[in-house]
Amino acid sequence: MNHVLVVDLGYGDAGKGTVVDWLCATRPVHTVIRFNGGAQAAHNVVLRDGRHHTFAQFGAGTFRPGVRTHLSRHVVVDPLALAAEADHLATVGVPDALDRLTVDGEALLATPYHRAANRARELARGADRHGSCGLGVGEAVAYGLAHPGSAPRVADCRTPAVLRRRLAALRDRLTAELGPLDAPPVDDCLPAFTAFADRVAIVDRSHLAGVLRAGTCVFEGAQGVLLDEWHGFHPYTTWSTTTFANAEGLLAEAGLAGTAERLGVLRITTTRHGPGPLVTEDPTLPLADAHNATNPWQGRFRFGHFDAVAHRYALDAAGGVDSLALTHLDLADRGLRICRRYDGTDRLEPGPPGDLDRQAALTARLLAARPGYDDDPPADWPAAVEEALGAPVTLTSHSPTAEGKLVRKGTLLTPFV
Repeated sequence: MNHVLVVDLGYGDAGKGTVVDWLCATRPVHTVIRFNGGAQAAHNVVLRDGRHHTFAQFGAGTFRPGVRTHLSRHVVVDPLALAAEADHLATVGVPDALDRLTVDGEALLATPYHRAANRARELARGADRHGSCGLGVGEAVAYGLAHPGSAPRVADCRTPAVLRRRLAALRDRLTAELGPLDAPPVDDCLPAFTAFADRVAIVDRSHLAGVLRAGTCVFEGAQGVLLDEWHGFHPYTTWSTTTFANAEGLLAEAGLAGTAERLGVLRITTTRHGPGPLVTEDPTLPLADAHNATNPWQGRFRFGHFDAVAHRYALDAAGGVDSLALTHLDLADRGLRICRRYDGTDRLEPGPPGDLDRQAALTARLLAARPGYDDDPPADWPAAVEEALGAPVTLTSHSPTAEGKLVRKGTLLTPFV
């Protein structure tokens, strides 16, 4: 069987959720595997009958009966947000989402203390805010890196004494650094976390190998490659590896390297939620997004013309794709053009992971860059994107529903059923 890895080649919000839902609607998918990010993900799925859910931690195939979700150890798990998400899914006809969920015990926990610290830091930045989602995901990763042996993890929820000790240490360290936090006492948090452990199947890392051999799996990425912790435009990035790397690593651990197809997702308008480079931004574009409103933490949802330079960079940083899914074709009549160069440059070269000074310098360059556009909008968007990026477009999306997807060519995404 061929598994499918789904990654956003922009700044996020390209339509990964609707693509994953389509994959699960058109083939017998066993499990959707989340391999980065956390509760800050927002993957919107709309069904033909009008039901809608924004998937954060559950896989975007959860509307499809029997499709399971696995949260790998690379996901930052927020049990409180997960419970709220399960409640909403129950109201839209999915009462068994928690029954179809497994969670790797090694995954970091996001807690009210991480969330409060995240918001305190972002507010302290004032006009230099990074556009954080304010949900504590990056804070949990940073704390895990600084305190690898004592950071709260999913498996700790099964041992209240251990969890109490780790939550208290977390609270005390963050309070000593930032002052009083807007978060409840530790003993008030414990019941929610232990209830999570009682309700959800917590597994070890060996579990995934069996899942991958049980049937076709879809690996659902979060955020986008242009927000990657190492290859994104620092400091306007996420604390997460948004390329294919985590997914490929999980496959290799299971002895299944090379068994997956890489699918990159792009929309025909390059967008960004919050501050940071968006070279092709054009406030005059007649565009809006009902599922991406301005909010107090990320800020404004911004629209630009299709940025082939940035997306080429994402392709190079991610190591290439087997094919592309091109979304939002219903906006093709809005005057969108293709940017192929900045100030005479048509390619940005990714640097080695870990060189954040280099990435910050690239950010400064992009904030001052001027886009060079084709004279006219493309007559054939899929063909134009193929030509600009050198990768085949196999799937096009013309509406938010699975029924609005068309297989353009090739066999990679041909429905199995």
